[in-house]
Amino acid sequence: MHMFEESQKLELKREITEGLKKEIIAFANTDGGEILIGIEDDGTVVGLTNAQKDLETISNILRDSIKPDILVHSSAEILTIDGKQVVKIEITRGSRRPYHLASKGMKPSSVFVRHGTSASAASDEAIRQMIIESDGTQYENMRCINQSLTFHETTQLFEAEGLAFGAIQQRTLGIINSDNYYTNLGQLLADQCEHSIKAARYKGITKLDFQDRKEFKGSVMKQVDEAFDYMQLHNATSANFNGLHRKDTTEYPVFALREALVNAVVHRDYGFSGSILIHIFDDRIEIVSIGGLVQGLTLVDIELGISQSRNPRLANCFYRMKWIESYGTGLQRIKESYHGSGKQPYWNIGPNSFVVVLPKNELEETISQDSPEIVQWIEEAGTFTSKELEDHLEKSKSYVRSLLESLMEERIIERIGKGRATKYRKRI
Repeated sequence: MHMFEESQKLELKREITEGLKKEIIAFANTDGGEILIGIEDDGTVVGLTNAQKDLETISNILRDSIKPDILVHSSAEILTIDGKQVVKIEITRGSRRPYHLASKGMKPSSVFVRHGTSASAASDEAIRQMIIESDGTQYENMRCINQSLTFHETTQLFEAEGLAFGAIQQRTLGIINSDNYYTNLGQLLADQCEHSIKAARYKGITKLDFQDRKEFKGSVMKQVDEAFDYMQLHNATSANFNGLHRKDTTEYPVFALREALVNAVVHRDYGFSGSILIHIFDDRIEIVSIGGLVQGLTLVDIELGISQSRNPRLANCFYRMKWIESYGTGLQRIKESYHGSGKQPYWNIGPNSFVVVLPKNELEETISQDSPEIVQWIEEAGTFTSKELEDHLEKSKSYVRSLLESLMEERIIERIGKGRATKYRKRI
């Protein structure tokens, strides 16, 4: 007469119950094992009245009730022990852990592991570790624990650019993997994204005098869109005229703001839970991204345009939106956007951070060429020199030269004399 005893690798069950799924999952998520059905907990063989029907029920459980597909790691057969029929289920350690109840998704209440002779719910950390072991350490390719994602915000932004964002595109982009799971890339682009961008504005050049703060949540695409608008609110514009042509200049090159922000989001290490930070001071903007340089790259490498994105699939999404114009040229082009300003951006790199510092360009106060103040002064002056207008406006020579050219193009004033004797007067 056979007697059995439960162990780390053996589970005994008198009959099929709802708990069978839990036991199968626990073995697949741990080190494998066997389940004998038709045997009491004390090891007594009682047998099954209809083993063939039970075998079919077990086959259905293995096929339909557990995900990912566990069939390749399991088998079931009918045995005769002490003249009675029992069903033996063999489960090997799965290669696509964590396995879970298909009806509940990949969360602690649905994922089980074997401890001694019992199955228990896995912790969030245990689930993450199984995902890393199965999917690798590339964050954006790993299965996302939250499989109840929506994409309203990203869909709107894609559609505004004339781009589709349906299931086909989500598979192509890597948001849905070959097993129909949402990846961590999906979570970054979803309304339920767990990461955020935080912005703060200060009076002066230190963090002592805080003025306001804002946090941007939701899809990373929406976060970038809103954070860029916020920075632009604090990016003053000045208009200068060259003849009839108006040229707008800003305190911060618009390209530099956009590129630094997008780079921070695309290249950050999402294995850390902190937020991207934007600090706005009176003389500069600092954008702090989490995660230092990608292993193997140096600052010299990236300044030369060598690109190795930490999140290439996320970068591809931004590229499709034309928010990234070309790979590997970000820092170079940020520098180029400051050409002629007399100031240069710079970067500070730590073991787990990358800080882009954008200095503020001082703008000359703009006075419209047809403002009553200028027209009145011209009328009262009669004739005047460019130097006299400089002194009156307290502006630079280049600014006044551009203003005079605009005034003449608009036929508000005319030039009289030549060379050092050049003067101007209101046109009659």
